[in-house]
Amino acid sequence: MVYKSLPDERELLAEIAEGNQLAFKKVYDAYFSRTYGFAYYVLHSKELAEEVVQEVMLKLWQSGEQATEIYNLEGYLKSLAKRRAIDVLRRMQLERRAEKKLQPSWKEAHEETEEGILLNETRQILEEGIRLLPQQQRMVYQLCQQEGLKYDQAAERLDIAPGTVHTHMKHALKFLRQYMLDHTDVAVLMIIFKLL
Repeated sequence: MVYKSLPDERELLAEIAEGNQLAFKKVYDAYFSRTYGFAYYVLHSKELAEEVVQEVMLKLWQSGEQATEIYNLEGYLKSLAKRRAIDVLRRMQLERRAEKKLQPSWKEAHEETEEGILLNETRQILEEGIRLLPQQQRMVYQLCQQEGLKYDQAAERLDIAPGTVHTHMKHALKFLRQYMLDHTDVAVLMIIFKLL
């Protein structure tokens, strides 16, 4: 489609330079679709093309006295639209590159955060289970599992036989395993086993 220039373009530009809104509206109405079509051809996006045209028209409105120096209005608007569209394309390309580079670290950070939360929840469930153990089993478990003592060292500290420590430990571990299975989601258990 061939567009004709506005017959009174020079007068309209002089009026725009003086802040005449009606003159600007005439130019806007006459050139919006032309400039939009050009921007859309470059960007292939309705939203981005509209954004570019709005910025171009705003620049024309804000040009003040310089509006009188424009001799080819359509060329001027298309030139602004081209520069702005290229800026948009460059920005999109940079964003894609940055996203590509950052995506693995975002994924890792998300997984680490998720795993950390699940581990904290699992630790809390384990602590609850430990609190529910009979006193002697709890003491044996804490000495052997949390403090790292051997059975004979725990037996000496508690003044009981090493065989008794072994029996208490066996019962404590059996209870805690079942408690964890009953109170923990399968996904959490998978993460725990993966980390351990």
